Amino acid sequence: MPHRQDTTSIPEKNDPYASLSVQRAVFELRCGRMIVVRSSDTPPTLVLAAENVNADNLSTFKRLSAHPTHLALTAARAKALKLIVQPQHTVLILQLNPEVTAESLHQYADPLHVPPAIDGPANQLSVAGVGARAGVGLVKIAHLLPTALIGDLSSVSDDALKIWCTDHNVLMVDADDVFQSDHYAAQTLARVSEALVPLMDAESARVVAYRPINGGLEHLAIVIGDPQHSPQPPLVRIHSQCFTGDLLASLRCDCGDQLRGAIQAIAADGSGVVLYLAQEGRGIGLVNKLRAYVLQDQGTDTLDANESLGFDADERVYLPAATMLNDLGLTRVRLLTNNPTKVQALLEANIDVVERVAHAFPSNRHNEAYLRTKKIKGGHLL
Repeated sequence: MPHRQDTTSIPEKNDPYASLSVQRAVFELRCGRMIVVRSSDTPPTLVLAAENVNADNLSTFKRLSAHPTHLALTAARAKALKLIVQPQHTVLILQLNPEVTAESLHQYADPLHVPPAIDGPANQLSVAGVGARAGVGLVKIAHLLPTALIGDLSSVSDDALKIWCTDHNVLMVDADDVFQSDHYAAQTLARVSEALVPLMDAESARVVAYRPINGGLEHLAIVIGDPQHSPQPPLVRIHSQCFTGDLLASLRCDCGDQLRGAIQAIAADGSGVVLYLAQEGRGIGLVNKLRAYVLQDQGTDTLDANESLGFDADERVYLPAATMLNDLGLTRVRLLTNNPTKVQALLEANIDVVERVAHAFPSNRHNEAYLRTKKIKGGHLL
């Protein structure tokens, strides 16, 4: 499954603290500020999330960048805009009119806006370099729409770059660190708190909270009974956070049924774990999931809606699940899932999945199409 970036050519580094700069960059982008991505392969790249462009920061961006009229967007978003027919690269660069406005940039980024008028010389596509790919990756990590205004800082020498960033109060981040941020975050997950939390269907439950060293997303393990001393490999459920389904009992998905059903099944089995991962909306975040719901109401299926926003159909990663299982002393499990990708992900992380246990629930008129899409296009075993 493709994840946030193509990391094929990026060498792995062994510095988990490097991800701190990634989280700082994420904060800057969410606040509507620009950042600089440094790479050994391309000139420094100025990045501003298209979703957060306004007249003021656009004016500043144009002043600082030598070529401020380039937009980096995912192949999925380019396809939705009918700029390409079949994606061949993960991220593309689109040359825009130099007089581009904040409103038109929002149109390029957000399918809920009126589509932009694309004609003539504005439609100049090229393959994105490392800096632009990392910039789009950062915007994804920030759970913003994955389209970014890209500026060329080739006129700033490597020796002067730090001084330039300081003078303009702009944060700098290494592309390598962006590409490896998922690995860093999972590698450094550590227990920060745990407590007994008796549940309606499992009174012997405790919740263990995990946080990465970069202060990023926290994940939870709902431990029922004593799975370490189970006579057989314990039941484990990897469950992606779903505010609407888990908390509000939304009928649009089967998440609430799956969560409560997993707790009941594990309690009946004697012991096990629900790994509750902070990956709302298949990893795109709650705000973007609500945007996808609007597209679904207009006739788009759940996977195509994510791609229309510019994301992969599924942006989730399961490295945190493997780290948490290792910490809990569970390296042989029976996995409660209909998703073969989860089985494969754990196997690749050296967790022995001795059995896949089916985990399906009756549909309703609101989620029939959603479940059908999961089966036909998502490969779920329903």
